[in-house]
Amino acid sequence: MNINRQTHWNHIYATKPVDGVSWYQNQPEKSLQLIHQFKPVEKQPAVIDVGGGASRLVDALWAEGYRSLAVLDIAETALAKSQARLGPASEQIAWLVADVTNAELPDEAYDLWHDRAVFHFLVEPNEQAKYVQLVGKALKPGGVLVMSTFAPDGPEKCSNLPVRRYNCDEVGQVLGTGFKLLLSEREVHQTPFQTQQAFSYCVFQKL
Repeated sequence: MNINRQTHWNHIYATKPVDGVSWYQNQPEKSLQLIHQFKPVEKQPAVIDVGGGASRLVDALWAEGYRSLAVLDIAETALAKSQARLGPASEQIAWLVADVTNAELPDEAYDLWHDRAVFHFLVEPNEQAKYVQLVGKALKPGGVLVMSTFAPDGPEKCSNLPVRRYNCDEVGQVLGTGFKLLLSEREVHQTPFQTQQAFSYCVFQKL
């Protein structure tokens, strides 16, 4: 695990309120829409939210009846906030403290992989390759990847860290031939500070 990166994100979540960060959403409406649209037909799909941190996506999925949920984040402080918010339900959810570039996940364990705003922090090709290897390993054949990154006209930095900006075709080039692009959309996120950030929302299927 990259200790510097882990320290950075733990500090962010320890010193700022949950709604005091630019990526905060009271309701993750776009992510939910795409999960509903593209989730596999299984009655109980297994979903992992990568970089889920203190996001309320897991709350919404739990409320809708999803019972095979995992949340992975590098910041234990962020996951602790979600666990406290969810109360007893948190005991039924898998909480994984890990850097996605060297996390250990079981083979073909998940029907759907969700990532809002993690991938764009991986600016080095070797980190991107490790991410692609992990998602390819952990998703079931035919599984769905729902990803959002900063769009080409989005911020050049976030939380004082550099990012790489993408359209969905560019994400697909990094993912390689093992994934098929199903959907490409754009969203302008209104931050809690009344600024705007452009995102690319991309849905892929593992072949």
